[in-house]
Amino acid sequence: MPVFSYKGRNAQGELMQGAMEGVDSDDIANQLFSSGITPTEIKASAVVGSAARKWAKLWRNLNRKEVALVDIMLFSRQMHTLLKSGVPIMRALGGLQESSQNQAFSDVLQDLRESLDSGRELSAALRRHPKVFTMFYVSMVQVGEMTGTLDETFMRLYLHLEFEKQMNESIRGAVRYPIFVVIAMTAAIVIVNVFVIPSFIKVFESFHTELPLVTRMLIGFSNFMVHYWPVQLALLIGAVAGFRSYVNTNIGKYKWDKLKLKIPIAGKIIFKGTLARFARSLALAFKSGIPIVQGLSVVSMVVDNEYMRTCVEQMRDSVERGDSILRTAVAAGVFNSTVLQMIAVGEETGDMDGLMFEVAGMYEREVEYDVKTLSAQIEPIMIVSLGILVLILALGIFLPMWDLGSAAMHK
Repeated sequence: MPVFSYKGRNAQGELMQGAMEGVDSDDIANQLFSSGITPTEIKASAVVGSAARKWAKLWRNLNRKEVALVDIMLFSRQMHTLLKSGVPIMRALGGLQESSQNQAFSDVLQDLRESLDSGRELSAALRRHPKVFTMFYVSMVQVGEMTGTLDETFMRLYLHLEFEKQMNESIRGAVRYPIFVVIAMTAAIVIVNVFVIPSFIKVFESFHTELPLVTRMLIGFSNFMVHYWPVQLALLIGAVAGFRSYVNTNIGKYKWDKLKLKIPIAGKIIFKGTLARFARSLALAFKSGIPIVQGLSVVSMVVDNEYMRTCVEQMRDSVERGDSILRTAVAAGVFNSTVLQMIAVGEETGDMDGLMFEVAGMYEREVEYDVKTLSAQIEPIMIVSLGILVLILALGIFLPMWDLGSAAMHK
């Protein structure tokens, strides 16, 4: 039978550790419970050579996946179910670690168990992994610990993350189609200028006559693309690298995120999705009992837009100085009249969380509608652009032939 090493606590809370034989980890857990020990860690104990262990570790690192949003969603949903069923938190984390298919997240769960075993609270243990659990997530768990509603908090976080996933997919879908159209049109222009127009140049030269302006422009542009493509490629790579470096700076990210909200057609979808994320996050913070100033602080970290984050932080500073949420929202200048009316009613009635949930739902429905009708909005622009491109090519290629034909008819 395989040997398992274990750690656990006895009835007096003392740390117990050792090794036992059993069929699997569940068998070891049952043996420990029957002997009055609550297991906190059970691992298969096998004698493996150091070289084999190194190769196994290297292989795991090569195949290691980052912790995805789906992993956090599944963790939140399962924690809600386990805690609601009365399962101790250490045992719940142990079970989730064994069933996790993501080694990176399994390592995170192992660290959470060790942190709890050393006396830390769950929120403090989560705070040790800022790349996995956001400050908003940690703050929500901390409030759940203080109010004794940790199971409900995990359910709210699951619903919130599900909403975040849906908004992210909607926004990506809104941006993906315009990008595809631009790439397709760029590829068509390159193919025409590199392969099509050069085949007509020799024909045009045999006319021994002055070519129309449109034709000369097409030939010049085609020659430039054919003979100077290394320069163009270098400029393109430099422009992409420079743009990425710029948007990684604070001022660059702020200006780019502000510009994204003004992109035709897709910008309004990004803006509505950002407002929906803000409204739902703020509603969830209020519903969970987080103070207004702290709630605005953690919400500003959830909003995935530097421009909107700056506006929310300005709202937080104004509220901290004693201004009302409505006045700070008006001063921010990013909310429309509907949202401002909702905020005003919420402050008067004390139902800010309920009205913010309604605002989030309203924007969510608008984003879904805009994404569904996105192709219908872009098609006219695409048809007009393609029509202009075809017209220029037709004039440039066929005008010389037309002029030559007309001259031959007059002879």
